[in-house]
Amino acid sequence: MARRRKNRTHNKGAAADTEGDSSTPKSFIIKHGQVGSALSSLVRDMRKVMEPNTASRLRERTRNKLKDYLVLAPALKVSHILLFTLTEKSPYLRIVRTPAGPTATFRIERYSTMSDIRMSKRKPHGEGIEYRTAPLMVLSAFPVQPPHSLVAKLLQSLFPPLSPLTLKPSAARRVVLITYNAETNTIQLRHYLISVRSYGVSRRVRKVLRPGLDLGNVKDVADWLLGEEGYESASSAGSEGEEIEFPQSMKGEGSVKGEGSLQGDRKRAVKLEEVGPRMELKLVKITEGVPGKEGGVIFHEFVHKTPAERKAQDAEIKEREKIRKQRREEQERNVARKKETGEDADGDDAEDAAEAEEGDADIDGADEEENEEDWEEEIEEAEQSEDESESDGEEEGAKPPPPKRSKARR
Repeated sequence: MARRRKNRTHNKGAAADTEGDSSTPKSFIIKHGQVGSALSSLVRDMRKVMEPNTASRLRERTRNKLKDYLVLAPALKVSHILLFTLTEKSPYLRIVRTPAGPTATFRIERYSTMSDIRMSKRKPHGEGIEYRTAPLMVLSAFPVQPPHSLVAKLLQSLFPPLSPLTLKPSAARRVVLITYNAETNTIQLRHYLISVRSYGVSRRVRKVLRPGLDLGNVKDVADWLLGEEGYESASSAGSEGEEIEFPQSMKGEGSVKGEGSLQGDRKRAVKLEEVGPRMELKLVKITEGVPGKEGGVIFHEFVHKTPAERKAQDAEIKEREKIRKQRREEQERNVARKKETGEDADGDDAEDAAEAEEGDADIDGADEEENEEDWEEEIEEAEQSEDESESDGEEEGAKPPPPKRSKARR
């Protein structure tokens, strides 16, 4: 007897909505090199944040290179690649906008995983259906001047656009808050769940209003309400959250189907509960293009070049692009010559196409390896220049840098 294939029906509704909209951004979140268990947990947590528009079950292999993801991204309609890597000094995050860039490099100053947030709470929130819909994104205190204006647009493009006219209140279940701190020149990321509770009733009455209540083992509801703690003040729930009146029914405690009923129009309290992860990022570099086909440097935090050096760099980029174009044209001429002279008597055009693609892959692979080495060298140079500036600051009485991973506290 053939084995019955499991059919997952509980995610079909959300998947159909996201796949039908071509403007919805999709992402790959991967790690590069040896990153350790802590940063691997952060990668998994970021996939939870970006659900359902990310490859949450992506299996990475050691032989996979960044070029492989860049080639697959246009075919799978992936708009962003988030790449985590670890150096001897600190972890880094690169956000790549496919297929033409730009690429932003951030240094992760501090971070806390979801497990750190759960351990800091007395009653952590369990995982529910909140991750079936995309989160709402809120940008706060970002300057309008470049390069932070470009960073704000890049971060904003990570999440689906918000439409107040078509957004259903029941779909608003999570919030991603991204704030710019002008004092430390860093970007802070927080992830919250949105919970709606009845306003103006006690905590035990809210249990009665909660959907799915089971009182099969209770003889009297009064005994269950009072319990061992006795009566409770009706204002105990009013101090939690913001008081809001919902004109339409919304899923939560005390919600009912239909509009216009007294219970459906009762006051609710909206509360944000942080579930993690947390990240504090510092912008290091912004470049044109994608890794392997990078263009000019738009912004660099530690390396500042003169106009003559920028001009020489632009000339080098143009020369590199010219050599790449010549290699591609030469490969195309070789394929066309084989077809005209009939060297492939069997008419196997697939081999010609594979050979052309292999030649293009060799060109792109060589360029990518060069750019990967250049990027690692630039990171090392940036860290060395930063070490020099920090040593100068320590002589003047500056404080040492904070640790890389900070666990949440109660």
